Amino acid sequence: MNIVLASESPRRRELFALITDRFEAVSAAVDEHSIQETDAAALCLALARLKCHAVADSRPDAAVIGCDTVVEVDDRILGKPQNADQAREMILLLSGRTHFVHTGVCIAQNGRESAFEVKTAVRLFSIPSAEIERYIQTDEPYDKAGGYGIQGWMSRWLDGIDGDFFNVVGLPVSRIYAQLKLKNFV
Repeated sequence: MNIVLASESPRRRELFALITDRFEAVSAAVDEHSIQETDAAALCLALARLKCHAVADSRPDAAVIGCDTVVEVDDRILGKPQNADQAREMILLLSGRTHFVHTGVCIAQNGRESAFEVKTAVRLFSIPSAEIERYIQTDEPYDKAGGYGIQGWMSRWLDGIDGDFFNVVGLPVSRIYAQLKLKNFV
């Protein structure tokens, strides 16, 4: 089995190990700003394809999996906050509301491709201002789409999820497993 995860994300590596422990994780050095999609589903798919093919082009025999996750609320895409002001703005926007987490996945091998998007609705309780201020002083918001990881501090304010929990973490495990089997990638 020759599988490459086109990601160095520790969360994605950990989740991919639920599918198989026989894989290699490789950074997909791409310019994410080169993709100009404004629709969340289209954006995460375009980024997943970009990452997948950046690695697959040099590893044609391997089943290469590229993924990208975006957070969307009110048709607004929330990326990774660059500073405390952006993190605060994002968390205030998500507080007490439902938003959507989209993960695009692209699997490529020997010129074949399978790509799909998984969408999960996430409801948060209202987050008190003082707790938002404490939260944005941690390292947690700054390397995650939407400024949070559901498995971290944000779990304190989680009201519910409609869909795949692992998708919110960043890797829809069961869908990827099913596609690898269904499409005979492995």
